[in-house]
Parts: sequence; C-alpha cells; structure tokens
Amino acid sequence: MANDAISTAPTAIRNGNTRKKAMIRIPATKMTERVVEILVEEGFLRDAVRRRDNNGKEFMDVSLKYLGKKKEPYIAAIRRISKPGLRVYSDRRQIPKILGGMGVATSSTSHGLITDREARHKKIGGEILCHVW
Repeated sequence: MANDAISTAPTAIRNGNTRKKAMIRIPATKMTERVVEILVEEGFLRDAVRRRDNNGKEFMDVSLKYLGKKKEPYIAAIRRISKPGLRVYSDRRQIPKILGGMGVATSSTSHGLITDREARHKKIGGEILCHVW
C-alpha cells in the first residue's frame, strides 16, 4: 500500500489542532506545499517553511494558528474529498461552496491547485481535493 501524501497533510493538521501543537511536520511534495500555501493565504495557518533533514528528505514545518487564551483552532474541520480509490471531480457549474463561502475547497485543475473561488472566477472545474472550514 502506497502512502498518500495529499491526505497526510490534512490528517497531520487535524491531529495537530486536536493536540493544540504549535508546529507540525509533514512530508514536502509540490502538491502538499501548494495545499499548505493556500491555507496560509486564506488565513487558516500561520506559516510554513520547507526544509531538508540530514538524510536529504524534504519536509515542511507548518505553524498552526489558534484563537484566544483557550487556543481554539482556526480550522474547525479539514476533510479529504477525492481519494485514490474514489476520485471526485466537478465541472465549472458544480464547484461546491463551503459554508456559504466561509470555508475553502481546494481543486486540482489545469491551472494548478487553486481555491473554489478562483476556479469559479476562471470558470474551470477539476478534482476536488479537500474542504476546510
């Protein structure tokens, strides 16, 4: 069974939020780097830095973002939609709105990995990777 790096990132973020970690480490690929970059741009994560360990493997240090003294996470839920066993695609007319626009859906399109708002603006569909709110 092969590891799915795209689902590793949301799982690590979800587990880090549950444990109220300040920083998590995930394997770095172009796809996970873009997913994390989108979450930083949308304000769900604080920061992300790509690094290399002594063995030459690349990873990302992701700083999670919390609200208030009780450390309520900015990410209430993060879910992987399209999986290796069941791919989920949407055309330009059926791009989902997450919580009426409060959340973000990331899509893999011919224009790269983009948010649902960008896909609607560019009028392109693609594979829905994950939902975040």
